[in-house]
Amino acid sequence: MLKRALISVFNKNGILDLAKFLVKKDVEIISTGGTYRYLKENGIPVTEVSEVTGFDEILDGRVKTLHPVIHGGILAVRNNKEHMETIKKKNIKPIDMVVVNLYPFFEKVKEDLTFDEKIEFIDIGGPTMIRAAAKNFKDVIVLTDVNDYSNIMSKIEENGEVDFETRKKLAGKVFNLMSAYDAAISNFLLDEEYPEYLTLSYKKSMKLRYGENPHQSAAYYTNTVEKGSMKDFEQLNGKQLSYNNIKDMDVAWKVVNEFDEIACCGVKHNSPCGAAVAKSLHEAYVKTFECDKTSIFGGIIAVNKKLDKETAEEIVKIFLEIVIAPDFDEDALEILKTKKNLRVIKCDVKPSLKMELVKVDGGILIQSSDDKLADEIKVVTEKSPAEEEIKDLIFGMKICKYVKSNAIVVVKDGMAKGIGGGQVNRIWPACQALDRAGDGVILASDAFFPFDDVVKECANHGIKSIIQPGGSIRDKDSIEECNKNGISMVFTGMRHFKH
Repeated sequence: MLKRALISVFNKNGILDLAKFLVKKDVEIISTGGTYRYLKENGIPVTEVSEVTGFDEILDGRVKTLHPVIHGGILAVRNNKEHMETIKKKNIKPIDMVVVNLYPFFEKVKEDLTFDEKIEFIDIGGPTMIRAAAKNFKDVIVLTDVNDYSNIMSKIEENGEVDFETRKKLAGKVFNLMSAYDAAISNFLLDEEYPEYLTLSYKKSMKLRYGENPHQSAAYYTNTVEKGSMKDFEQLNGKQLSYNNIKDMDVAWKVVNEFDEIACCGVKHNSPCGAAVAKSLHEAYVKTFECDKTSIFGGIIAVNKKLDKETAEEIVKIFLEIVIAPDFDEDALEILKTKKNLRVIKCDVKPSLKMELVKVDGGILIQSSDDKLADEIKVVTEKSPAEEEIKDLIFGMKICKYVKSNAIVVVKDGMAKGIGGGQVNRIWPACQALDRAGDGVILASDAFFPFDDVVKECANHGIKSIIQPGGSIRDKDSIEECNKNGISMVFTGMRHFKH
């Protein structure tokens, strides 16, 4: 029988309705500090915790509920005779419901506060109470989520009690919350790349229709304390995002943000299928489309500047899943909205990912992000690339970073002309990219050439300059083949595998 509830909440949403309901059910309410004042000001009969414990709040409120009278009332097992005799002897009354939400550390750690100010948002009393209540969930209802209030009120109204499975689920939510809360605090204090224990703090953002394929279930979680472009975007039009949509958006947005100049990228199946830089968005989009008119169908487009009407008119001529941009002209947005299913995404947050992780069966691989392009740009051939060729070489390598290995990108005038990747050797994607490009000028490779075969193909296709990491024991063969065919080649000293 519900007789006594402790309420201590930072987020006051919905708490008045719950408190009024409890009062109607003759439940005694005890509370703390700001919550006590809030309930009292709104006419709720409430007893302050200090009256129950006989001990005033101290240390600026750091110590108020950390008391045997409170925790004895929460932790006493009702069908344990010794427990009940003990709390009766100590004049402790059972607490049957604990309603607590925590200090907003998730939010405050992201704000422009001092280190000491952020420390003050690490909750101690709240976690202690809800963990105690969750352990004793058979006897104590624990509420940490505002969204659970109405369900619990309905169950009490209908049945006079809350069933075991619901109590168990509410207890599970406590430890689920605390694992994320503690992980966020741990990462904040440690600030290490590779701590002894990998603790992650993510909150479910949306349940997805399915995963990579319809028979796979999926959900999207976002980091509770870090900013991120794929967290802080706004959907302006179209259907709900899918698992594959979000992965593709991430790649496309990262590609265009490699550039200060106007850039556009098309992505299909998590790999670039077109990319370009230009003096206008319209030109950049057209050049991106021209790279691979077949693959871009049903893909996504990202641009790094405000999208204008002229570009929007071009975009809607084909079927695309997503258009992502930092902003949209009003008339451009109206044009895009004529495609009711086209997902239009506004994202003005630049990528900031510091670490990448991949789950394998029984473990997690974690690495720093590939946020560099080259150790140096070193000419290794008799011929040096022209200034315009160097620009294309850099452009090509920036795209290579996001193409599945073995990645080859053929470029001309700031436009990807041919892209090949995802093969188990280097010559196949090289041949594919060169054949698709037709009149490409430079070739970029994400890793070194183990043989001179790629250079020979470049010579057959009129390539004038090559960029690659170098580092093969057969580098000399490729250099000699370049010299033989009048091709310039530069080494970067940095590989960009993307498995």
